[in-house]
Amino acid sequence: MMALRTPICERLGVRHPIFGFSHSVDVVVAIAQAGGFPVLGLARELPHEIPHILQEVQRRMGDMPYGIDLMLPSRVPQAASIDELREALPAEHRDFVQGLRERFDVKPPVKPSFFTTQVRSEALFNEQIEAVLASNCRGVATAIGLRADLIERAKARGKLTFSLVGSVRHARKAMEMGVEVLVAQGYDAGGHTGPVGTLSLLPQVIAVAEDRPVLAAGGIGTGEQVLGTIAMGAQGAWLGTLWMAARENHTPAALLQRLVDSASEDTLITRAHSGKPCRVVRSEWIDAWQQAGAPRPLDMPLQQVLTGDVFASMHEHGDPRLIYEAAGQSVFAIQGETTVAEQMAGLVEGMERAWSRLERLAA
Repeated sequence: MMALRTPICERLGVRHPIFGFSHSVDVVVAIAQAGGFPVLGLARELPHEIPHILQEVQRRMGDMPYGIDLMLPSRVPQAASIDELREALPAEHRDFVQGLRERFDVKPPVKPSFFTTQVRSEALFNEQIEAVLASNCRGVATAIGLRADLIERAKARGKLTFSLVGSVRHARKAMEMGVEVLVAQGYDAGGHTGPVGTLSLLPQVIAVAEDRPVLAAGGIGTGEQVLGTIAMGAQGAWLGTLWMAARENHTPAALLQRLVDSASEDTLITRAHSGKPCRVVRSEWIDAWQQAGAPRPLDMPLQQVLTGDVFASMHEHGDPRLIYEAAGQSVFAIQGETTVAEQMAGLVEGMERAWSRLERLAA
């Protein structure tokens, strides 16, 4: 199989220029075993669970390199109780969501989760940061928000720092803070993303990156796309949506079916999930927030306080009408349940096909 190793592959000690983001420890381990660089998202975990999760990751990963991704938005409370914030929510929004609960017969969630017990706050972020810095992860990434102290402390511990950027302005800000790797995340991406498409954003970020490695993110689901971004000057591609089809992700059956049935145009950017622009795969819940008469979603973190129990419920009970998740336009590449090893093999084979096509054209 093709072994296309860019400088960042050499630096991290991985076989393939494929960076895989996932909330699943099983997916992260499998990506590493298949030769990619996995990044574990810890923005949704309960604070007391993070040390135990990282202990498991360290035990299973051994010497294999991996990264951790945090979400550190600004303009959140210093500390907050979810119950207190629920009481302060606007009556219009509480009534609207209660109406949706009744309309869709939403069952209350049974298990405690991040979405039902936590509020994004500076106190929470500090707990997450300390746990991540104490781990043996090789890289630290931030999806939203930049913290100069985190970047400085991570680098002092020998960890490579990544920042997901959605504009040239964001890239320059990250560089000023000393970030070492820029991830150019285009409009096509799942989750919180900006207004510029991946193919337009990537060359602009590369142009200002100086000697920093740049990765491409957003809408990438095939090996041909991976090789294409490398041809443009990226040192690798960052994929997230694709892994939700892996058996190791333990995706609820209803969500997996929605992803299989969805095309790129079945994703959209909405504030209804978190209060910030976030690309998700559509469902009846998301559509309800687009209808006439729906209130404007609240800012982060209040939107999660308002709707977190519903999000937890639809995943816990597997509601096929409502269930959704952050997902990019690369959802087109999800054809059914597979494994991480099969996905990685398919990506490498796609790179080989693209390389052979280029060789024939150049002959």
